[in-house]
Amino acid sequence: MIAPRAVVFDLDGTLVDAVGDIALALNHVLVESGRSALPTEVIAGYVGDGARALVARAVRLEGAELDPILRAFLDRYAAHPVVRSRWMPGAREALDALRALPLALCTNKPREIAVAVLSALGALDRFSTVVGGGDCAPKPAADPLRLVASRLGVVPAQLVMVGDGTQDALAGRAVGARTIAVTNGYGSVEALRASAPDELVGSMHEVPGVMRRWLAIEG
Repeated sequence: MIAPRAVVFDLDGTLVDAVGDIALALNHVLVESGRSALPTEVIAGYVGDGARALVARAVRLEGAELDPILRAFLDRYAAHPVVRSRWMPGAREALDALRALPLALCTNKPREIAVAVLSALGALDRFSTVVGGGDCAPKPAADPLRLVASRLGVVPAQLVMVGDGTQDALAGRAVGARTIAVTNGYGSVEALRASAPDELVGSMHEVPGVMRRWLAIEG
């Protein structure tokens, strides 16, 4: 395989435990629209495919009927991006350990909200580029990682995609990138394993070690 030149991270469930704030915003909108609030653990299972899919799963609507509820959710979330959100275990340490490499963020979360979350956590300057929902087709499509690679000036196969969802592993495979799946996020371990990542790790604590091994092998 081609030597890795840059590392790309998913956001929710990989770097940041954001489900508390997602649930706050979504449940506010659900109650305001006359619906019942949902348990946070149920909402966690809806995360990963972008805001529209998240809200559609919660209210079981599609098309134009969904649009005002989606807009209300996005407005509420953008106004309160980091109330309960916290770093995932090992995430800050991994970013520190890998700071010599170009780092990028590739998330299906709307980019403006992803930027707001990173800014509130004081981490936006750690990333050379941020690709989010609305920039192109969402993961597992190959488009987001192709865009990241173009912005970083590398070929897609030189990327390493790190994430907790099958969307991340499948997007990485679609462009020939190496993939690391993290099992302590929101994704199912069985589904992650079935998506055939190059490495399956228990937390972000293990990611720098995988990268050191790959760089030593390729270097």
